[in-house]
Amino acid sequence: MAFSHVNKKGQTYFLHGKMVTLRGGREQKIHYFAKEAKPGEVLPALPEGYEVTENERTGLPFIRKHVAK
Repeated sequence: MAFSHVNKKGQTYFLHGKMVTLRGGREQKIHYFAKEAKPGEVLPALPEGYEVTENERTGLPFIRKHVAK
């Protein structure tokens, strides 16, 4: 089952992750949300230590490291 998030507008987004190669040759894992689940990139759960937040203006979700309050 894929991790999904419903934003304030009622739209469902699925969390994806993949490895990308940066210009310097270094590899880095990126996370992103998409409206459709893409096979091989969709993640089953939110990475540990992260939380979902939304852009206040557009409602697009993104993840960030959880900040203890």
